[in-house]
Amino acid sequence: MADEAELNKASSTPPSPRENPALLGHESAVQTLLEAWQSGRLHHAWLLSGPRGIGKATLAFRFARSVLAGGPEPDNAEAPLYLAPDDPIFHRVASGGHADLITLERGINEKTGKPRSEIIIDDVRRVGRLVSLTPGEGQWRVVIVDGAEDMNRNAANAILKHLEEPPPQTLFLLASHAPARLLPTVRSRCRALSLRPLPDNLLDGLIDERFAPGLVGEERNLLTALSEGSPGRALALAEQGGVELFETLLDILDGLPNLDIRAVHSLGDRVARKDGAEAFRTLTGLLTWWLNHLVCEGAKSAPLRAISKREAALHRRLLVKGDLEHWAGVWEKLNHLFARAEAVNLEPKQVILSAFTALQQAAAD
Repeated sequence: MADEAELNKASSTPPSPRENPALLGHESAVQTLLEAWQSGRLHHAWLLSGPRGIGKATLAFRFARSVLAGGPEPDNAEAPLYLAPDDPIFHRVASGGHADLITLERGINEKTGKPRSEIIIDDVRRVGRLVSLTPGEGQWRVVIVDGAEDMNRNAANAILKHLEEPPPQTLFLLASHAPARLLPTVRSRCRALSLRPLPDNLLDGLIDERFAPGLVGEERNLLTALSEGSPGRALALAEQGGVELFETLLDILDGLPNLDIRAVHSLGDRVARKDGAEAFRTLTGLLTWWLNHLVCEGAKSAPLRAISKREAALHRRLLVKGDLEHWAGVWEKLNHLFARAEAVNLEPKQVILSAFTALQQAAAD
């Protein structure tokens, strides 16, 4: 198939969604969009939801390219919505130079030079300029909102005006891993399309062939389990040594309520380096993932289904120390801490020390 061929030609690091010709999985979502187009009654706005890193934006750009090219080829059943990378429209979309396509995402703060924490109203004003003109290259205009949950209230209200009074021949594609954070009125104006995580066998193949070909046996199984069907998460974990990091994390958690302060300081030093920003995000992500796993698994009446016997034993021991409400409160506290760290650039090592101190106190209660 075309997608598999493109994947085989790709390097270990996948291209950005706007440059990515390959889409693995999500056949049902692709078929839904294809049938909507073929019906002649394409809804003007779609909300593509699902976990981070599973291909929502990749699907949005794939559909956008197809629409801007005049619609899916009716005889391309093997790879629906596919547009070859050597097509001129593919090139212009990939470079951000297509006159009829706008992408809204968190921009760069001109004062700090760093990415903003939200999509602002100035970004959305570009949409008004686009829809005030007739399409420049074809019959359709497309607006992609990548990370729609990042729109602040003013930006969300601005996009809502366009959704409530949709301009003709204009398609809105909103990709979000947290659709509940969107205004209810925005959600209600969109047709919902939920994308599911990739099956383990497909993700395991990606890990084996592209992301971490050196991992074998239990290590690869662990990376597959930690990735939870998300190729983006699998790649990020592979690049940051996520398997080794998670094992180190379990070593420390196994000692609770006693705390190996030297090991915690070592982790703090690792993420405090100048090049440690991604390691910090990976570590905090693993920690909140583990707490979420603890709470969710403990809430079930069936036996725990942890990713390893070691983690299951740790779950059982800690759930004796506190009920689900207790650990849910810890999860909420750490999520707030990590979100604040990202928002106001708290010192990473101190954040890690604070997080493990909170876990120590929770395990001792």
